[in-house]
Amino acid sequence: MRYRVTFLAGFAVGFVVGARAGRERYEQLMKAARRTADNPAVQQAAAAVQAKAAGLANTATHKVAGQLQDGMTSARNKVPGLRNRESNGHAEGDHHYAAAPGTGNSAHGAGSRPDGT
Repeated sequence: MRYRVTFLAGFAVGFVVGARAGRERYEQLMKAARRTADNPAVQQAAAAVQAKAAGLANTATHKVAGQLQDGMTSARNKVPGLRNRESNGHAEGDHHYAAAPGTGNSAHGAGSRPDGT
């Protein structure tokens, strides 16, 4: 409760001070912010940070993808029914595909059932 009262008191003081400063102070702050953003040194530093962030994101993506692949392989080896399955759920080399809607036949020829009907 004490923290809530302190927060509300600080908010109220900031609101009153901000309201008294008015539009003129806001314009001064915005002008200073624009000057800082337009500074070549700041732009160069921002570009360096952006490039570093992109590199870290790329590294993280590859690392997570590798760990995910390793985890899937480990899980596949631990679950008996998945040991001889590919990522599409079929046994290795067993590629049966469903017929396209409205064609009436499968990729195996006549009939779409295993018994040929």
